[in-house]
Amino acid sequence: MSARVSRREILKGAAAVAASLAIPSLLSDCDFSRGAARIVEGDPHPDRDRLRTWTGWIRAEALADPALSTGRAAARVGEFALGSPYEAFALEGYIKAGGDPSKKEPLTLSLRKFDCVSLVESALAVARTGDDPTPATWDHFAREMERMRYRDGVRGNYTTRLHYFSEWIADGARRGLLRDLGPELGAVQDARPLRFMTEHRASYPALVNDEVFAGIGEMERRLDASPRWMIPAAMIPEVSPRIESGDVLAFATTIPGLDVTHSAFAYRDSAGILRVLHAPLSGGVVEITAHTLPEYVGAIRRATGILVARPLRG
Repeated sequence: MSARVSRREILKGAAAVAASLAIPSLLSDCDFSRGAARIVEGDPHPDRDRLRTWTGWIRAEALADPALSTGRAAARVGEFALGSPYEAFALEGYIKAGGDPSKKEPLTLSLRKFDCVSLVESALAVARTGDDPTPATWDHFAREMERMRYRDGVRGNYTTRLHYFSEWIADGARRGLLRDLGPELGAVQDARPLRFMTEHRASYPALVNDEVFAGIGEMERRLDASPRWMIPAAMIPEVSPRIESGDVLAFATTIPGLDVTHSAFAYRDSAGILRVLHAPLSGGVVEITAHTLPEYVGAIRRATGILVARPLRG
């Protein structure tokens, strides 16, 4: 996906397209440098230290208040992460190292480096970890990440990951983790079949495995019954007043077989102007756009509109 939502920009060739667009399938490619099991509570570790510091800050600012949107706290975590470097394909590291994508995959995590999707997931996981008044633990953060990243919240092999970001939204909405705002904002349905992963098999190391390739194909066909709710670009100025800081954004595209090219958070600055908080490949670090949301979408090549979802305290 990744990406951002600018997650990655269009490069050359199928493999480059997949990487640059940070397609949801590349959600899998979102980079994380640490596995949850590698961090032992009580031992010094910069990721764990960030978790405790960030959850402490959102609690001190009363952003863990149940009366507030989880997205508000997640957007604040995104602010804490500003300037953190962009890193791609971390979730594929175990495959490149010889791991078997047909087996249960490791849970790869980081709070120091992000791509577009991992920023969204990580900020939400930190926010939800902060909801618990007990001391924040890496295991709690890992559980929150796992239930967002995998279908039904159950981590299995590569095919259980939510590779297409539109399915990430639909799966989270079904389980009460967020609400798809598309229908209430006047969105239209995008019913194009999603086949990008199987049609660009060489771009995905895991798809060398025939069993995994077949599983991804089955997943893509199943998604034919779940059209996406997309707000056309021309409607964004009209619906912008109803979008809040911390709402999750995904940027729809005309690229054949693909739903979105980037993911991000909506962000209202101190003047109330709606911008985008994201981890773009092009900028290299987590940032807030200088452009407004409509301007940002208008500048994305082949963009057709946005998907919008509001995080819930699931």
